Parts: sequence; C-alpha cells; structure tokens
Amino acid sequence: MTAGSAESRLSAAPADRPSAAPLTPAVTTAAIVAAGSAGMLLGAYFFQYVLHIQPCPLCLEQRIPHYIAAPLAAIIAVAAAKGAPRTLVAVGLGALVLTLLTTAGIGIYHSGVEWKLWPGPADCAGEITSFGAAGGNLLKQIQTAVVVRCDEVQWRFAGLSLAGYNALISIALGWVAGWGLVRTIKSRQ
Repeated sequence: MTAGSAESRLSAAPADRPSAAPLTPAVTTAAIVAAGSAGMLLGAYFFQYVLHIQPCPLCLEQRIPHYIAAPLAAIIAVAAAKGAPRTLVAVGLGALVLTLLTTAGIGIYHSGVEWKLWPGPADCAGEITSFGAAGGNLLKQIQTAVVVRCDEVQWRFAGLSLAGYNALISIALGWVAGWGLVRTIKSRQ
C-alpha cells in the first residue's frame, strides 16, 4: 500500500459514508434554548434549595414554560440534526418562541406586581378576606402555612428580581428561537 493510495482512501471515505445533516441554525438555536431553559430551571432550584429563597405562586408559574421548552428544544435539535422535515422543525421552533414569550410575560407581570405597578393575584399578594374554607381548622392552617408573597422581593441584583431576570433571559431565548425559525423558513433544504 502506498502513501498516495492511503491518502486517496482517506479523502474519499467521507464521500462514501451517508452524510449527516449539516449543522443548521435550527440545531444551534434549539440547543441554545434547551441549555438556556434547563439552566433557568437549575438556577431556580439553586435559589430554592441552596439559598433557601422560597418561590411564590407566580415564581412557580414562570417555571412551567421552561419545563416544556427545555425538552422540546432538545427534541427539535436532535430532529433537525437528523434531517427532519423543515416544516416540522419550523413548527417546533415557533412553539418554542410562544412558550418562551409566555414565561417572559409572566415574569413581566410578576415584576410589575413586585414594583407595585399593578395588583397581583389575591392568593399571594392580596389580603385575606375569607376564613370560610378553613372551617374549624383555621389555627392549624395558620401555624403550618408557609406564605410567600408575590409582591415582596426576596432577592435583587442590579435592581432586578428573579422575575425580572426570568423575563430578560426568556426574551433573549425567545429571540434566539425566533432567529432560528426565520432562518429555517428561509433555508432551502
């Protein structure tokens, strides 16, 4: 075997193998969104379980879209890498944009509640007006209840609360997913 023939076989080998789908904007953006949403959830758990900052009901609601976005984005990234139909990938990226804008909207609403720009939900920001549901067990409920108010900020950095950071990061991730959606729609596969 001569050196020339080994070189020619090495250069020809990739052409003989079935080619995988090239790295596309859909793969990249979906991977970024998957990592970003997973990071947001890990950060929330860090604040809750390590720093002992308990989430309010609105904080918990902000997590729900990330529970959807992280695995959905991972599925889209794998599907796009495997050469899934462009329409299917585009629909998935569109769903990611809507999901991320939903959590950003909840974060903006929650930030407004914290800044007292508007009232929050009665169950975590309003006054207690009815004891009827408690029945004869009111004292026990009061003693065991952990009340985390939505209108009181437990942590701020650079003037923003966790809700504010969720809104900003979710908007950025939504923009990334939107960019991937536009690029996927415009691409010719």
